Parts: sequence; structure tokens; C-alpha cells
Amino acid sequence: MIHIFIAEDQTILRDALTSLIHLEADMNVIGQARTGKEVLASPIIQKVDVLLMDIEMPEGTGLETAAKLKDIGFNGKIALLTTFSRAGYIESAMRIGVNGYLLKDEAIEDLVHGIRRVYRGDTVVSQALHQQLFQLQHNPLTEREQQLLSSILIGKTTEMMAKEHFLSIGTVRNYLSTAMQKLQTTNRFEAAQKANEKGWLTS
Repeated sequence: MIHIFIAEDQTILRDALTSLIHLEADMNVIGQARTGKEVLASPIIQKVDVLLMDIEMPEGTGLETAAKLKDIGFNGKIALLTTFSRAGYIESAMRIGVNGYLLKDEAIEDLVHGIRRVYRGDTVVSQALHQQLFQLQHNPLTEREQQLLSSILIGKTTEMMAKEHFLSIGTVRNYLSTAMQKLQTTNRFEAAQKANEKGWLTS
């Protein structure tokens, strides 16, 4: 029996998935959560064979929660369930060590087949994403560039970023200029938005 834990903030979808998975003779949903925080706090999480987790949850995204679970020695398999098919998200998931990347809108037959493969130890990416995975764009930004662009998204000024990261204002401007060149954008705000859209600011 495959013991499954579903983490999804939308109650209707979470309950629907639970009901459909319970129809499979070899699967049993043993737990649910609405947030990343609830996943990490669950007393049964180490009994889970496959964690089916939404990538966009409050109090800890699927990517953040997966990374924390890996850090604490979670022994089960992790499959991200999402509507987001951007290349950056797939790359981040694979880098963390996620076992599956499944789309919410695929047929239930394909979903349960993917769960079984993940349980067996395969790395599974939904069929609809195979071409995108083949054409995967690697994140060209350094960790520092990602940090600064993330700061721009939340409204921080050059002076604030310089103080926070113990850099000179000129150094911050140089980092941002390099990031703009890499992303082929004309200003820092456009660069931050483009990097975020590609999923390159998720790690």
C-alpha cells in the first residue's frame, strides 16, 4: 500500500484528489495539509511514502517545504503538483531533489500512474512538460544577483540593499547592471519581473 500525504491549500481540490486516490486499490491518503508549515509540523510525515504537494502554498511554498524536508532527512518521495510549468520551477525542483513534477489538470489516470512511478523511485515529469524540460533554460543569475532582484520586487532601494548585504552602493549597481545584461532588459524592475516570471528567484 502506498501511503500518500496531500498538501494543497484549495480545500475542494484537496478533497477531490483524496477521493479519487482512495479509489485506487494500492493507495491510501493518510494525511492532508493546507500550508507548508502544516506539512513540516505533521506528526505522521515520516510515515509517508509519497508527498503530493502544491508548489504554491501559503506559509512555505512547495519548493521551500521540499528543501526543508530534505534537510531534516525525510525518507519519502516528493511530487510537486502544480499549474505552473515554467522552466525555472522545474529546474529548481530537480536541483532540490524532488522526485516528480505533475500538472493539476492532467487526467487522473496519468496522475496516479505518475505517483506509482515516483513511489518506485523514478523521476517523473508530466508528459506535457517533456518538451519544455528538453529546452530548459538554465538560470544565468548568480546567488547575489538573485538576492538583489528579489529585494527589488519587494520595493527595497539601492541604499537599503547595500546596507543589508554589507556592500557599497556602487557594487550593488554593478550587480544589477550585470543582471540586466544577462536578462536583456533595460531597467532593474523589468529584470526583477522577468527573473521572477521564469522562476529564477524561487531558491
